[in-house]
Amino acid sequence: WLARWDATAPPGADARPASFHALVKRLAKAARRGTTYPFVVEVDGQFAGQVSVNNIVRGSAQFASIGYWIDQDFAGRGVIPRAVAMVIDHCFFVAGLHRVEICIRPENTNSLRVVEKLGIREIGYAPRFLHIDGEWRDHRIFAITKEEAPHGVLARLEGTPEH
Repeated sequence: WLARWDATAPPGADARPASFHALVKRLAKAARRGTTYPFVVEVDGQFAGQVSVNNIVRGSAQFASIGYWIDQDFAGRGVIPRAVAMVIDHCFFVAGLHRVEICIRPENTNSLRVVEKLGIREIGYAPRFLHIDGEWRDHRIFAITKEEAPHGVLARLEGTPEH
């Protein structure tokens, strides 16, 4: 389900953490440094997926990228669009970021539906952008700024009237 979308270490790069414990430790350290915000997606008390805010840049940029995944058992229920909307709102209204970006492989139709549901605009194309499933893969780039969702992405997803 996820292997074909999962980032891999290119030749010569450090391998991924060897265990779940090592991954959690690495994410916690990065979160303390303020370079990532890892969020767990939980449905009815069950771990269902993850949304991660990565590559956080402060200063004049106030930018980050977002990645996400959902367990196959929870796919198609609107869980990930809602979770991504909540995380983007956290980025804008709690973390003080101005812009977030989501990069998606062109053939990942499930992920493309997420940005479509959220109304996030496509801004470009990145050839050989990320090492995934053993190869450098192209990605479509989507972005949203705080000004584009002044009342939040979740409100927009839910169709809440603007105040």
